[in-house]
Amino acid sequence: MANETPAPRFAAVGAGRMGRGIAIAFAYAGHRIALVDLRPRSDEAWQKLRAEARAEIEASLRGLAQLGVVEAAQVSAIADRVELVPAADAPRALGQAELVFEGVPETLEAKREAFEQLNRHCRGDAILTSTTSSILVTQLAALVKRPERFLNMHWLNPAYVIPVVELSCHPGTDAAVLARTKHLMEQIGKLPVVCGASPGYIVPRLQALVMNEAARMIEEGAATAEEIDKATRYGLGLRFAALGVVEFIDFGGCDILHHASREMSASIDKGRYAAPAIVDRMVAEGRLGLKTGSGFYDYDGRDVAAYRRDVLARTLGMLRHAGLWQPPADKTQP
Repeated sequence: MANETPAPRFAAVGAGRMGRGIAIAFAYAGHRIALVDLRPRSDEAWQKLRAEARAEIEASLRGLAQLGVVEAAQVSAIADRVELVPAADAPRALGQAELVFEGVPETLEAKREAFEQLNRHCRGDAILTSTTSSILVTQLAALVKRPERFLNMHWLNPAYVIPVVELSCHPGTDAAVLARTKHLMEQIGKLPVVCGASPGYIVPRLQALVMNEAARMIEEGAATAEEIDKATRYGLGLRFAALGVVEFIDFGGCDILHHASREMSASIDKGRYAAPAIVDRMVAEGRLGLKTGSGFYDYDGRDVAAYRRDVLARTLGMLRHAGLWQPPADKTQP
């Protein structure tokens, strides 16, 4: 029929917190998405789960409305783009989707059971992804019927707010599949970043070090939780919101990281603070970053003065956003 609602092009498998967050991200961008529960349940249990999922989705959207991100009148319309699908209807929903997100519990057995169903019911040209935060893509690829159309996709919570999604490929992932996945994510306002089959992706691996060190400083009595949070929000975090971590190394100089690592390695903990071999090698080669023309990035032919102005503008923008920028005094103080 001409007026029939089109089938969702996307499916999130697993109706828990991650699946709901992904569903909101697509619905917010105007897409219909199936939120699929693969576990057989009684009708009563399914209706309870369905009501819980719908309530959480609406509550999340109302939270955005309270902050002026969406209009209150839009909440129901956005939530209605999420089709909640019980296990009995999973074959239909999976067979219609071009991009599927597996988000069942973090065990290999649960993943294996889920991919057995995805292998049976998904389209041959569908792209399959796992939202796992702990299992390598190289392990999961063996569970997929068409591994060339498979990759891991790690979302950062809340999935409908944080723009970055980390795409982890295995050696057999088709380059065209990766390109298509990146394009689809960009269409819903996401910022895909690509990493290899390594534990912790990018963000969790970096943030685990920072969080553990913060807890360790509290344990040692080096600083209170309140002071650490003030320092990270308006010092560390503000700077790294303006410059990427690797860009920051180059901007200040790889030699600074080299010397700081040597000092803290000697005074705090050798294992935690020793610089990796790549840093020592770059210092020995004179590749210190911006000031020498090359580091982790190549600055050959780049307008360095314009780049420095851009970095300053980014930093000032973050200061203004935080309400910490002050205009100059118009009078000399006595």
